[in-house]
Amino acid sequence: MSHPVSPLAPKSVPALPPVAGVRLATAEAGIRYKGRTDVLFALLDEGTQAAGVFTRSRCPSAAVDWCRAHLGGGTARALVVNSGIANAFTGLKGRQATELTAQIAAKAAGCGPHEVMLASTGVIGEPLDATKFEGVLADCAARAESGRWLNAARAIMTTDTFPKVATRVAEIGGVRVILNGMAKGAGMIAPDMATMLSFCFTDAAIPAPVLSELLAAGAAQSFNCCTVDGDTSTSDTLLLFATGKAGHKPVTRADDPALAGFRAALDNLLADLAQQVARDGEGARKFVTVRVRGAESDASAHRIAMSIANSPLVKTAVAGEDANWGRVVMAVGKAGEPADRDRLAIWFGDIRVACEGARDPAYDEAAASAVMKKDEVTITVDLGLGQGSARVWTCDLTKAYVEINGDYRS
Repeated sequence: MSHPVSPLAPKSVPALPPVAGVRLATAEAGIRYKGRTDVLFALLDEGTQAAGVFTRSRCPSAAVDWCRAHLGGGTARALVVNSGIANAFTGLKGRQATELTAQIAAKAAGCGPHEVMLASTGVIGEPLDATKFEGVLADCAARAESGRWLNAARAIMTTDTFPKVATRVAEIGGVRVILNGMAKGAGMIAPDMATMLSFCFTDAAIPAPVLSELLAAGAAQSFNCCTVDGDTSTSDTLLLFATGKAGHKPVTRADDPALAGFRAALDNLLADLAQQVARDGEGARKFVTVRVRGAESDASAHRIAMSIANSPLVKTAVAGEDANWGRVVMAVGKAGEPADRDRLAIWFGDIRVACEGARDPAYDEAAASAVMKKDEVTITVDLGLGQGSARVWTCDLTKAYVEINGDYRS
């Protein structure tokens, strides 16, 4: 099913440079639909380090279970991603499908099955026919190239309306390193340790334990601060691969000052991808940033920000371009976090609409409405209780969201 490209899509797509040690290929395997590119196969040079964070859903997909079981070794030689079927809630058949997929990929990549990482996205509850990878992955391995990033991002889309890619450059020990990333996600987005699917690649030489620490910290401030509809996927997977081909001296500690530039670049890349996911929220017409400050703690501020961002009433008010700050008050109050009604202040954009438990005395309906008509809306809440703060990205909720999800399996 195709949908019009989101009006919030980036106006330009960056050109992603090659990452030494990474080759990509895509294919049509007929996983769910005919005539659609639905497989991504990434080949990684020997010695590539890998780290990941995954959904906290208690009903994870078989691919998530597979990656969790095999990431302990810290290395990877291949990545297989399919769209169309999530291979979640598929029982023994799902586990057998991951084993067969890994075996087929390992043969094509010339490695062990335990060095193959897997991810699947699409319909939950339908079995994945892994025999469809027979021949397909071997063909992919034969024609894999160092470019083709945009094709790779397209191959993992489901209800996405545009491919999500980003690239950054950093220095480690005076040596230039490259970071490329891609993501998919438009619905069932309320990540809890990751996003729907995201894969990042670098030529930096960083061991898996350090990668893991950097990735977890980066996800906490990016994908875990992004929500479309409040529903956490069974398949949330964020993987980071480091080939070590850049040529700098290996870094062995996450707190090494030499990693400062890389850490900043990674955090920025993940934030870029997370924002693209929110901008492609199913049916979205508004990109919304929710900022909460003055909370008792950062964790409390985050929970309040997510309560606002996930509120259907707040989101539909944004869709209707209605400066209904009463719905923001409601979302703050229901969050279950410390709040004092009479200290609360709320802004839409730079217009303060409420303060000290009542409408702002200088409130101007026309000015507030003008803010709500913009494609990008910022809602700011000051609790007046402490120093805690948080920032969350989301989108509005439109009729199109219902239409897309009502027709999802057809």
